[in-house]
Amino acid sequence: MTAPLLAVAALTLLIGCAATPSSTRALPATAASTVDALFSDYSGPERPGASVVVIKDGQVALNRAYGLADLDRRAPATPESNYRLASLSKQFTAMGILLLVKDGKLRLDDRVVDVLPGFPAYLREVRIHHLLQHTSGIWDYEDFVPATQTVQVKDRDVLDLLARTDRTYFSPGTAVRYSNSAYAVLALVVQQVGGVPFSRFLHERVFAPSGMQASVAHEEGVSTVARRAYGHAVGPSGFIPRDQSNTSAVLGDGGIYTSVVDLVAWDRALDTHALISAEAQQQAWTPPTLPDGTTSSYGFGWFVDEDRGQKRLSHHGETCGFTNAIVKYPDQRLTVIVLTNRAGGEPWRLAQRVADVWLDGAATKHGARDPTWPFERMPNAH
Repeated sequence: MTAPLLAVAALTLLIGCAATPSSTRALPATAASTVDALFSDYSGPERPGASVVVIKDGQVALNRAYGLADLDRRAPATPESNYRLASLSKQFTAMGILLLVKDGKLRLDDRVVDVLPGFPAYLREVRIHHLLQHTSGIWDYEDFVPATQTVQVKDRDVLDLLARTDRTYFSPGTAVRYSNSAYAVLALVVQQVGGVPFSRFLHERVFAPSGMQASVAHEEGVSTVARRAYGHAVGPSGFIPRDQSNTSAVLGDGGIYTSVVDLVAWDRALDTHALISAEAQQQAWTPPTLPDGTTSSYGFGWFVDEDRGQKRLSHHGETCGFTNAIVKYPDQRLTVIVLTNRAGGEPWRLAQRVADVWLDGAATKHGARDPTWPFERMPNAH
């Protein structure tokens, strides 16, 4: 790494620590150099970058940024850079639903057709918890959007797209299949029952109370993204801009922009039960048992599994020009978040390797780790 880039890296670390001056832990002896080595592919003057944060015992243990948030403007990535979360957005959509349940305006067992006008009649047995847990069996709206379409799909368009079929993959509640449509519909439910636009609901009920000052469910021409990271992909001769697709404007399944700094505040809100009760949070982190006796691996906006005897929560996010991951061990009070503004890569594996630095080898007592991730074992989880 060149001297200027070392200066940028040092500055971004200082910026990240300054954002939470009273909550920064000392690093394990070799942690910083280990993490820097893991993210060497994201570091450099011509590369889209990554922002990484480690939260241990409620405190920021490491905050790093690498590469560029915007290649055209030569803007370096920082801990404050706001990336499109892709499917990491689903945990916020789920929180919106849980807040309405807390308000007494919605029940998890409510039929969606009873609370959302325009929801297709053939889906009359789909209930709110089916959507949250990917057990609804409804089709992905992307299946009905041709690659040649230039007009962006919005959440409200998903109902019309679902009306193009008259069947589900399975009877609701009997199996599991990942569905982006489910979370677009949940955003519409939040808007309908909450009585305000989905983006406003999240701002007023989730982002602001959590201290997530720069986070936004972004609508082009309506809202702006401060310190925005722009997406990229690998082209024939280097990285090329690739920030939007025809499905990038759907909010409920992937349209939130935020930074690792704001996600520290989110993680704290979860752990301190600032938004919902501990019991409701535990329900969100408990996957359902299916009629055949098997247990799913998805709660409400989170994949849930065990890693060598320890409960692990996770989610990946892949969209046009962005690939992200979160890994959380609630019992160990450890969370690692990786946001990147490039297509491809496997930041979930990087996040796991970073988490392992802080797990102190405790997990190794329980044998070898399953090399596959929960989303890799779930049909349609892309």
